[in-house]
Amino acid sequence: MSKKLTISSIAKEIGINVETIRYYERIGLIAQPEKPETGYRTYNDEILKKLYFIKRAKKLGFSLNEISDIMVIGNKGCKETKEIASLKLQSINNKINDLKSISKTLEELIEACDSNSEYTGCPIFFAISKK
Repeated sequence: MSKKLTISSIAKEIGINVETIRYYERIGLIAQPEKPETGYRTYNDEILKKLYFIKRAKKLGFSLNEISDIMVIGNKGCKETKEIASLKLQSINNKINDLKSISKTLEELIEACDSNSEYTGCPIFFAISKK
């Protein structure tokens, strides 16, 4: 049995905005259903599954372009999909390393403030102000 949902009910079910669905239609991630002469467009199970796929892929950090590529490759292109996922993982690990470095620097600056008993100026302000 196939579900037939309006754009507002499908958006509510998935937990995304109606305009997001319309955007996905405009960029070709999902097909826009035909509009009957009377009534509203309805979205079937296939579109619902694609929208859930897009939402889960976005949570994993994939861009819409990467998601589009994965959807085109489909279930038969594990090697290609693995390559996209590997590049995404490398990018995420690079970001994690950058964030760890930022965190360490902020911890050091906060510690410098704590040990600035003479209050010779704010070490955080001076560090940010450097050229």
